[in-house]
Parts: sequence; C-alpha cells; structure tokens
Amino acid sequence: MSTRSRLSAALLALNLLALLPATPARAEEASWRIDPLHSLAQFSVKHMMISTVRGQFGAVKGTLKYDPANPTAASIDATIDCTTINTGEPKRDNDLKGEEFFDVKKYPVMKYKSRKVELAGGGNLKVTGDLTINAVTKQVILNVEGPTAPIKDTQNRTKIGASAIAKISRKDFGILYNPIMETGGVAVSDEVSIILDIEFIKN
Repeated sequence: MSTRSRLSAALLALNLLALLPATPARAEEASWRIDPLHSLAQFSVKHMMISTVRGQFGAVKGTLKYDPANPTAASIDATIDCTTINTGEPKRDNDLKGEEFFDVKKYPVMKYKSRKVELAGGGNLKVTGDLTINAVTKQVILNVEGPTAPIKDTQNRTKIGASAIAKISRKDFGILYNPIMETGGVAVSDEVSIILDIEFIKN
C-alpha cells in the first residue's frame, strides 16, 4: 500500500471514530453525611386500636457511600438519638424514655447499618440492614424513594435527599409493654410504622 493510501485509510478511520457516540464518564462513589438539621425520623403506632399516636426523633446522624451509576453498591450507617423522642405530650415522652420502652439511660441511641441494596423500580431502592434498639438487633427492610439528583444549596454544598418507609414489630426489640383493656384488646399495637426523610451533604 502506498503512503498516500495508508494516509487516506488513517483519515477514514479517524472520521469513523468521530462519528461514534462518546462514552459517558462513570460517576464515582462519593461519601455523604446526614444533615441533622434537615433530617427526621418519624413513627406511628395504634393506640387502643382506635387512634394513632405519632412521634418523631431528631439528631439523625450517619454516613452514606453512594454512586448513582452503581446504586446497589451503596451503604449507609446511621444513628438516631432516642432521648430526642417527641410525641407532643411530655408525660408520654418521659414514659417512652423509660425502662419499659427505649430505656434511654442504658441505650441512648438506635443504630441502622445496611447489608444489601437492591433496585426496586422507578428509581427506588430496597435496603436490607440491621436495626439495633435496646441492644437487640433485627433485620429491617427500608423501601427507599430516591436518592434524588444532586443539587447545590445556598452555601454551595452538594446535597441529595431520600425518603424511606418501614414497618417493625416493637416486641422483636424487647419492647413488651402490653396492658390488656377490659374489652380484651391491647392498649398499644405491636406494629410500628417508620418514615424517614433524610438530607445528605457531600463530603
């Protein structure tokens, strides 16, 4: 092949390469921390099977490893300060901090550590992890909406958000308070619904 022919072939190859779609750069796993000022853990439980008591915890803290290109490799490690429990009734809050419930003098925080993350469709995730309350650890599944696409806040920090729901049995964690009413029902239901609204800051 002549030098001119080789040069023409090389130019043709370069032109063909230019027509190929560019391969997008793969996002890298980033480290995030929970913003406790904009995060909340809420719960609800049936009382006497006729009404719902709702409450919340503040001081939600933790870290997230997350790559939007590989969400199933994500991991989260979080704690919630049980002493911050607030149901809107101080006497009830004091009871919930006592030995029959969260026993905050011995166990001031609950912990959650993810073990597996799966795709759940619609951009959502199913996170399986270990929840520890009162030194008892049980597997709990979080159904997660998000995380959202990252945005910049007014301080130029990169943030993402996510919400999650779960249901647990309080008795699984040793919270056995169970007075029987005259009608035969229990005063507090076993099942507890949990709602998490979490905001993360990129480290």
